[in-house]
Amino acid sequence: MIEINKVSMLYQGGKIHALEEMSLQLKAGEFLFLVGPSGAGKSTLIKLLFREQLPTKGEIYFEGKDILAYKKEDILAHRRSIGMVFQDYKLIKQKTVFENVAFALEILGFSPKEIQQKVPKALEKVGLGHKENAFPKELSGGEQQRVGIARAIVKDPVLILADEPTGNLDRDNALEVMKLFENINEEGTTIIIATHAWDLVDRMQKRVVALSSGKLERDERGGYTHE
Repeated sequence: MIEINKVSMLYQGGKIHALEEMSLQLKAGEFLFLVGPSGAGKSTLIKLLFREQLPTKGEIYFEGKDILAYKKEDILAHRRSIGMVFQDYKLIKQKTVFENVAFALEILGFSPKEIQQKVPKALEKVGLGHKENAFPKELSGGEQQRVGIARAIVKDPVLILADEPTGNLDRDNALEVMKLFENINEEGTTIIIATHAWDLVDRMQKRVVALSSGKLERDERGGYTHE
């Protein structure tokens, strides 16, 4: 599904390697954790996969297509197939839970009828069917992140990218969010999560890719955050 070949990313005029000669393959339906200290290159890799940034050199293939050669319309189609989940939720404060999730479909051109069908299903999947008329300020942090996950899955993506999705949550809410990701993955969606939540990674024992100073240090299936 994803093939990354010798990708490097340089910042500050070529002085700093955000990624250096990174190679990685990911099959459809996998669940992968990206771990490593701040500045290791986790967020950079997420942005490259979303086609938000371009690497300095190397190749990235998504479902057999060279994403670096995309035209504008190809980039839009690529992003439609990916759900993004953020640490700070990125909900629109003036919109209800339903409207926040619906907005992800509105910008993709879904019809009102399709939106009315799809949004409630997504909210039920994350356990928030009873909260569709609430506003973000009325929700806990865990609930806000579940809205963010509903917004990511409502368009039926083949891949979900999550950048520190539990970074603002307490341990119990973080565990619930990880269970949600696991349930989504079991339905066939590929998951990539960049995280510092070492205890949760160790508990879940999925594939773990450890980065350090932009380099791939370790790639272990059923892995932990340490050797």
